[in-house]
Amino acid sequence: MQHDDPRNGESTHRSSKKPKISSQFITESDIRDEFSHHHPRVARINNGSFGSCPGSVLAAQRHWQLQFLRQPDAFYFNSLRDGITASRKIIKDLINADHVDEVSLVDNATTAAAIVLQRIGRSFAEGKFQKNDTVLMLHCAYEAVKKSIQAYVTRAGGSVIEVRLPFPVNSEEEIISELKKSIDEGKSNGRRIRLAIIDHITSMPSVVIPVKELVRICRAEGIEQVFVDAAHAIGSVKVDVKEVGADFYVSNLHKWFFCPPSVAFLYCNKSTKSSDLHHPVVSHEYGNGLPIESSWTGTRDYSSQLVVPAVLEFVNRFEGGIEEIMKRNHDQVVKMGKMLVESWGTNLGSPPEMSAAMIMVGLPSRLCLNSEKDALKLRSHLRDCYEVEVPIFHQVPKDGEEGVRDKDGFITGYVRISHQVYNTVEDYEKLRDAINQLVEDGKTCKMLFKE
Repeated sequence: MQHDDPRNGESTHRSSKKPKISSQFITESDIRDEFSHHHPRVARINNGSFGSCPGSVLAAQRHWQLQFLRQPDAFYFNSLRDGITASRKIIKDLINADHVDEVSLVDNATTAAAIVLQRIGRSFAEGKFQKNDTVLMLHCAYEAVKKSIQAYVTRAGGSVIEVRLPFPVNSEEEIISELKKSIDEGKSNGRRIRLAIIDHITSMPSVVIPVKELVRICRAEGIEQVFVDAAHAIGSVKVDVKEVGADFYVSNLHKWFFCPPSVAFLYCNKSTKSSDLHHPVVSHEYGNGLPIESSWTGTRDYSSQLVVPAVLEFVNRFEGGIEEIMKRNHDQVVKMGKMLVESWGTNLGSPPEMSAAMIMVGLPSRLCLNSEKDALKLRSHLRDCYEVEVPIFHQVPKDGEEGVRDKDGFITGYVRISHQVYNTVEDYEKLRDAINQLVEDGKTCKMLFKE
């Protein structure tokens, strides 16, 4: 580790361990003003996809952008490094890392996955790992992560074991049981599991995974390295990288932590050999450590990495800070999910305690949602005709399983609703009424294709 390199976090730029909470707390009117740039008529209950950024943080972003545009050289030599270091120090404190050099800022979780997986791929290509040694991941891992495994690992001779996530899920024990079965499969025939990729919160379907227990099991089973893909975590659940115990942990800052797109942090445990971790975009800083490599990948807009202090100021305007925001969003999304279940006569996809700020809600079976194409068509129809933005998940029944029923048939579709501080009850009532109208009119997904 390069503890003596001022670019790696030992600058004189100071960050407060415990930021002061304002005595003038934010009001509901202030919240509306902060997000007044959102489309006024759209029920935006899809924060999980792209996040949201308040106006005060957008103003801070514009300040950084203008600094660069006014005098790029002064910005590069005098401001950029210290600004990124200040952001990394804040993240280091928020996630309980030991040192700022364990924290790199990258574009998104997809970039972080490429950083970790290209090193695994090199180990296969260079003969450090045996052909058919394997990488383990959840079957519902984010598609970009699956593509990174294909690009870096399977091309180099590695294999993949997928842990099937039960859904709807009733308990953490169901997930733990599936992980143990997959580990046994991965270790069969003398193979070794070189890396386990575990989601903290799965994207689709959305479920909070018992990540600490899964990491503990991986360690006990001799799995060499664990990478936690926590794209949705920071700002929606508590993140303590020491408690989690993984080698690598990534979370997007633009989804639930109010940064503008796009920025994520990648934590690399100091005990993990990280000198051979490199940013996939090679620039002048190659070889100076991942945090430094990531802080300059060529001329581009770095403002999203620089506004973390402004984001911290925003969240601390809420009484209780980020902890209270997380509680508020969880409580409200569960409440709205139960309201929809009662209206539609369906089910939640997981117990409330296995959700964060997103929850899955079953759609009425009379919609006849039978494919991913149906899900996409229904989503588009809700956007175009009802001004509701919400992702739709098609539940593929497993062989031999009947699945969950409502009064009319099997539930094969779910909405993933999000709650962020700008959402109102009316947003969810708009979704409720739209689905009820389609059911009352006898519309099915197949009919929507003809419209």
